[in-house]
Formats: sequence, C-alpha cells, structure tokens
Amino acid sequence: MHKVYFEQRGGNFVSPEDRKLIKSAVLLTLELESVDKGCDVCVLITDDLGIQSYNLEYRGKDKATDVLSFPMQEFSFPGWSGIVDMDIDLVSGQVLLGDIIISTETIARQAEEFSHSVKHETTLMVIHSTLHLLGYDHLDDESEIDMRTREVKVLGELVRINSN
Repeated sequence: MHKVYFEQRGGNFVSPEDRKLIKSAVLLTLELESVDKGCDVCVLITDDLGIQSYNLEYRGKDKATDVLSFPMQEFSFPGWSGIVDMDIDLVSGQVLLGDIIISTETIARQAEEFSHSVKHETTLMVIHSTLHLLGYDHLDDESEIDMRTREVKVLGELVRINSN
C-alpha cells in the first residue's frame, strides 16, 4: 500500500537493516495515524553539507540540521483527516505525501549528546518528519505536546513489535 523510496547522497553509509528500520518507522507512523490511502514517501540520506544546502535553499537557514520534511499535501488541520485535496500520482494512484531529508552526521552527534543509539535517534527523527508530512508541527506548546505524544506512541509500538 504505502511505498518508501530511498536515495543516498553522502553521509554515513546506511545499511539495508537501517533502511528497513527507517521504512518501518514511516509505515507504522502512517498506520497509527489512520492513513487509509496508499502514499509515497521519499527519503534522502545525506551529510551535514548536503542538508545545509537544502536548509538554506528552502528555509533560508544557512546551517545543518537533523532532518527536513517537505510535505506535498495541504492540510486544513493536522492529521490525515485534515487533508484538503489529495495530490495523486496519475500512474501509480499513490498520494504523494512528501520528502524527508536526513543528515546522518547530525543524527550521530545528537545520539551521542542525548545518550541514545544512532538507530534510536534516526527512528525518532523519521517519525517526527513523517508527522510533519501529515501536517503536524510544534510551533506552540499545545502542538508540540501533541506531536511529542504521537512520536512516543509510534516509538513505543516499534519497540514492542521489534522485541517480539
């Protein structure tokens, strides 16, 4: 139903196992958010220099960051039910949900800073980005709490599934 596409341009090598984890994080987030139409999500894996160029070009911020999300849909309010009008690929029939860009270098530094594994930090940032693709944001305290609650829910479910 949902499809996750990968491209790597620089950054630390992302193994097939890591790609599987990233894909699982995207798919489970979509499932728990009740996304009932097939979606395409593209994930670009890069380094700090690569993500910095995207951050400058699209956000006017000349610095590296952990992840960037580029939603392709418009939402009147956060969540799948808030989608205004679906932009659907005419060939595949899939909803073009958007793009996620990950800097493996920033993720690795953050993992060390927060005493997480790189896998944990990557998973959390992918869940975070996927929620952005669904219209969620953290611009005020209320929306930040809502987004963090959703992240924890997906992360907890992933841990439960992977421990079985």
